[in-house]
Amino acid sequence: MAEHPDAALVRRGYEAFSTGDMDTVRSLMTSDCTHHSPGSSQMSGHFKGADNVLAHFGQLMELTHGTFRVELEGVYPDGRGHVMATHKWYGDRGDRGIEMHGGIFFTIVGGKITDGDECVQDIDESDAFWGQAE
Repeated sequence: MAEHPDAALVRRGYEAFSTGDMDTVRSLMTSDCTHHSPGSSQMSGHFKGADNVLAHFGQLMELTHGTFRVELEGVYPDGRGHVMATHKWYGDRGDRGIEMHGGIFFTIVGGKITDGDECVQDIDESDAFWGQAE
């Protein structure tokens, strides 16, 4: 059985993100897409527009000196424009490392990602890792 197109889109996005191919990541999103990151750290908030979303992703790499990575664990489409993706993310920041499960609930319209609502296993631990804006 073939993979649902929405699931394939999300899988392609994770693959592009993991290889640093931000041009492909951008091509999978609408220009006005939004990414929501939980918690109250400097990495938390609502990032509106492809440029801001990609800047947010770049900051993940900057703050971890390139150690941030994500391993996709599962992709679950509902066939009505939503996909739940689960993953494990890793990073090192200063003398602290992190390894945490999480997921993103994607909304897809017209074959493009319009919204990504991120969830993490432990919001307090994630906030402690990312810290406040310096």
